[in-house]
Amino acid sequence: MTSKKPVPSKNKSAKSKSDKKVPQQKTAQAKAPRAEVPQTEAPQTEAPRTEAPRTEAPRPEVPETPGTRAPRVPPQPAAPAPEVAVSPAVDAGDRERLLHGTHHDPHTVLGAHPVPGGVAFRVFRPYAQAVTVVSGELRAHLHDDGDGFFSGLVPLSEVPAYRLLVTYDGTVDETEDAYRFLPTLGELDLHLLGEGRHEQLWQALGAHVTTHQGVTGTRFAVWAPNARGVRVTGGFNFWDGTGHPMRSLGSTGIWELFVPGVGEGELYKFEITRPDGSRTLRADPLARRTEVPPATSSIVHASHHEWGDAEWMDRRADTPVTEAPFSVYEVHLPSWRPGLTYRQLADQLPAYVTEMGFTHVELMPVAEHPFGGSWGYQVTGFYAPTARLGTPDDFKYLVDRLHQAGIGVLMDWVPAHFPRDAWALAEFDGRPLYEHHDPLRAAHPDWGTLEFDFGRREVRNFLVANAVYWCEEFHIDGLRVDAVASMLYLDYSREPGQWTPNEHGGRENLDAVAFLQEMNATVYRRCPGVVTVAEESTAWDGVTRPTHHKGPSGFGGLGFGLKWNMGWMHDSLEYMSHDPVHRKYHHHEMTFSMVYAYSENYVLPISHDEVVHGKRSLVSKMPGDWWQQRAGHRAYLGYMWAHPGKQLLFMGQEFAQGAEWSEAHGPDWWLLDPSYGAEADHRGVRDLVRDLNAVYRTTPALWQRDTDPAGFEWITGDAADDNVFAFLRLDADGAPLLAVSHLAPVIRHDYRLGVPEDVPAWQEVLNTDSGAYGGSDVTTPDAVKPEPQPWHGRPASVRLTLPPLSTVWLRPAW
Repeated sequence: MTSKKPVPSKNKSAKSKSDKKVPQQKTAQAKAPRAEVPQTEAPQTEAPRTEAPRTEAPRPEVPETPGTRAPRVPPQPAAPAPEVAVSPAVDAGDRERLLHGTHHDPHTVLGAHPVPGGVAFRVFRPYAQAVTVVSGELRAHLHDDGDGFFSGLVPLSEVPAYRLLVTYDGTVDETEDAYRFLPTLGELDLHLLGEGRHEQLWQALGAHVTTHQGVTGTRFAVWAPNARGVRVTGGFNFWDGTGHPMRSLGSTGIWELFVPGVGEGELYKFEITRPDGSRTLRADPLARRTEVPPATSSIVHASHHEWGDAEWMDRRADTPVTEAPFSVYEVHLPSWRPGLTYRQLADQLPAYVTEMGFTHVELMPVAEHPFGGSWGYQVTGFYAPTARLGTPDDFKYLVDRLHQAGIGVLMDWVPAHFPRDAWALAEFDGRPLYEHHDPLRAAHPDWGTLEFDFGRREVRNFLVANAVYWCEEFHIDGLRVDAVASMLYLDYSREPGQWTPNEHGGRENLDAVAFLQEMNATVYRRCPGVVTVAEESTAWDGVTRPTHHKGPSGFGGLGFGLKWNMGWMHDSLEYMSHDPVHRKYHHHEMTFSMVYAYSENYVLPISHDEVVHGKRSLVSKMPGDWWQQRAGHRAYLGYMWAHPGKQLLFMGQEFAQGAEWSEAHGPDWWLLDPSYGAEADHRGVRDLVRDLNAVYRTTPALWQRDTDPAGFEWITGDAADDNVFAFLRLDADGAPLLAVSHLAPVIRHDYRLGVPEDVPAWQEVLNTDSGAYGGSDVTTPDAVKPEPQPWHGRPASVRLTLPPLSTVWLRPAW
């Protein structure tokens, strides 16, 4: 296909046969001419006459033997010869189905086909004025059969390599015939698709620029098993898919078409004829690139990014994430620095995260979504990075730059539900397909969305392959899986009568359990070093247990690598929200987390969800005046970084932004401007977070045994009247770090704490009350030596001065 597209005239109707002369029909034995083959057409025949049947006695046949001549039989009336269909034109039934978009196999009708008498060419080009078949010196003008159909019988012995010259209102387009090509999907692909086990589904379905049978174009494939017909439409056919019907491949429900000449950057959609005969125009579920919302077309994409992160990828799996430092900075990409593209973010974000000392970033939103205010949690393009910030290669560039800076990349992944937009997945082919067929199971009660049918193998394949896709194609290091609890329970946010128990009479969604197990097992098998993180808010047993290990409930583990500790988040923030004078009555809210700290592999999340919708920013949750709020904020972060489990902090909270986060304008960076006089207020908190990460990363006691109970020891967990929490963290060699949080707004002098006797002295390595961070600067610069006085059940003790509203870390001064 030439790059210049003809503009068809939709006002010209196809000429009727009566307007043309019928050339003399060539015989099958005629030699194909070198220059031009006349236009051919089936001879017109009259309708047979109706006559009364004749009766005549049968005449005996006399057999003829060799060497004997049969006796002469008087001539008899000639019996009518059987009619032979010599017309190559599309028959009425196929014609009707092609016109109405309900043909399942257009390639058996259109294209070039050997027939008695030569090769029949049939072309369907709506709005064309003429079509000529070109093969070498051969020029065969096809007959205009009306409604965009053209046909001709050319006396050839076999189907040649050929092209088409298509005339539109004075413009001639030379192109390949899409209907002369074999299917682009092989038997193995179709088998895996039918089994729901195609782990690289994106390589089979969607739109792919390729060279097929020596011709370059784009192959399109889509799953629509309930469709009566599917056509591909886009800029290359002026958004009229009539002339590009797709073929159905066996019983898989896959529709496929190779369109020569279509290249990357072309817009397209699928026009689906529903079971009731109506039509719907749908974006490609496997599109790897989309238009910028609110536009909804899919875009043919071919990646040209050359990765430069081989060193990162090679060592990513060296240490299990549970035994490595893991400090996550959660970023809402469109609003971190509003207006920046992926490539511009790549110039700023890695430098900032490196300076702040975080080991990973968690990015939201990544997958395409129609409404920016949804933060990406209502996905319509599961295989496409949002086009708001650039192309898929631009996003790869951002990930690449982060890796080259030594920063891991996680992304929010949303397999629980999808929106009801009429151009996306909802009732994709006219019936429930990606969603459950039972309306009670399909409708998500909280968000007005639809839940995936996790029991359908093709849907499960769509999601499992999607998880693999982000890790393999974009080098993503981790998937934070959203809303896992809503997937696991049939009665999630539903009242009695609004849900049906499972086959065992329980409320567990067995299909969702099987899906999550398959997803995790597949990702960990295919992508070493990747971690999956569950946002799961209940006490489901075995979220981070391997899938082959069954727990007391009888279920195998879900297979996640980490789980958000929503209980810790809720309890600790509840404690911190109380006035210090009342905190002694809520002391258990800070200690209870250690009762279950090793039941799963945890992340401690202060995420975007905790600083929006009236929940206030982290610093604003703290009681007291502005000084006390900032002091409480700093002390809480020190406690959080020392607590068993990995940590995650949402952007803006690292410098104590006072306002709630808004996706419209992002963090209040102006608070860090020196001209604002924010040295103590906000820059100090930011510097604390930087130093927390620096000490954390160089202190294995804080991360090496996060999932091992032997890595934690209470010094005192019951000092409720003093608002004090003190504990030891121990690395694999037993080297300790002493963390003391004092959450009262007073100074406590000579506060005695029991310590191990084998440490000769303790050196303060971090104090959230330091003047450099905006605190009152009650610090202990000199090493503290233990005294041989037993305390807290230990043979030795130290006396410390505890600053107000603070967390202090001490390490052995060997």
